[in-house]
Amino acid sequence: MIDFSFPAEVEEIRLKVRNFMDTVVRPAWDATDQSDRSAVVKTIVGLRKQARDEEHLWLPHMPAEWGGMGLGSTAMAAVSAEAAKVSIGPFVLNAQAPDEGNQHTLLHWGTPEQKEKYLRPLCEGTTRSCFAMTEPEVAGSDPTLIKTFAYRDGDEWVINGHKWFISGARGAKFALLIARTEEDPDLPQAANSCFIVDLPNPAFRIVRDIHTMSGGHNHCEIMIEDLRVPAENMLGGRGQGHLLGQYRLGPARLAHCMRWIGQAEIALDMMVKRSLERFSHGSLLAEKQGIQWMIADSAMELYQSKLMVLHAAYKLENKLDFISEVSMAKHFVANSLWKITDRAIQVHGALGYSTDTPLANMLTQARWSRFADGADEIHQMRIAQRTIAAYKDFGSTTKATGDLPL
Repeated sequence: MIDFSFPAEVEEIRLKVRNFMDTVVRPAWDATDQSDRSAVVKTIVGLRKQARDEEHLWLPHMPAEWGGMGLGSTAMAAVSAEAAKVSIGPFVLNAQAPDEGNQHTLLHWGTPEQKEKYLRPLCEGTTRSCFAMTEPEVAGSDPTLIKTFAYRDGDEWVINGHKWFISGARGAKFALLIARTEEDPDLPQAANSCFIVDLPNPAFRIVRDIHTMSGGHNHCEIMIEDLRVPAENMLGGRGQGHLLGQYRLGPARLAHCMRWIGQAEIALDMMVKRSLERFSHGSLLAEKQGIQWMIADSAMELYQSKLMVLHAAYKLENKLDFISEVSMAKHFVANSLWKITDRAIQVHGALGYSTDTPLANMLTQARWSRFADGADEIHQMRIAQRTIAAYKDFGSTTKATGDLPL
């Protein structure tokens, strides 16, 4: 029997997160002047303290010995979807990108000294971090092309390069930086290494906050000029930067999907609510076939998204091969989020286009989901390659379509 219900203790946590978001976080966020950075910081800091000390909803993804709740990937799907229904929800639980991915990475790859110096304060919520991989001169979806270069000089590495769209760089206390260390590796994937860079540092210079279609969100362009990093700050082994990055990005992609499901559900709820309240040309919008099709398509896409994420999370949690499932989920959920939010705006008409509802901001935020952590086209290419390979190896595509017993 396939059981899609959560254990009682996970369901209790999910409902507790939902209640905390509905009764505490959303009202506090709505009452905050979100154009005032100091007010935003004050609200988030206060809510984080309450989440940690009163609600015991803190670091749901991390082990108890690091102050976390020790939830597995499937339980995290439930928690993340609920938290993401308020934009600051993941921040309040200390489960937001890029810190969440960096916490996992340091836990797996860090030395005891690195964990104590960098992971401990990150888990305590007293510092923030960033992940510096993407570069403007090369394709972000192909890290084997990275040009930022590091060479050894005694007990230090000297790094020069150019990074951009480094989320959370301004105000971060350290960066996990990917740089090329091998000039002629046996494999392109063995060219890069990862370094922990203490910040701020004048050699790691923030050029600007890159403004996007939804404004500025601390996505920074960085110039790296003769940056010196102690040799003991290499994270993982030399030439393992690509492997480390892929280790980090697989679960991070799925974590994004979990949060996107929460956002998509909010959009669908708003779409249906509006259709039940708006009267036009003799009937409610909910009674018109064109609107019903939008609702039906959205419901089916959200249902598929949830199933794909739960299955990928199950495989990740049980240490099964999850690469194909995460890639398919990332592509499908990102596109579903975009389409569902766009339909919700259409049902709201001019109101949806305005900033009087959260939908306009949700749509501009949703747009980046189709290229962050691998563009749609890269995932489609990899999915096709794995499907073809499965047929060649096994005479069937079953292995490439979830390897499910049907």
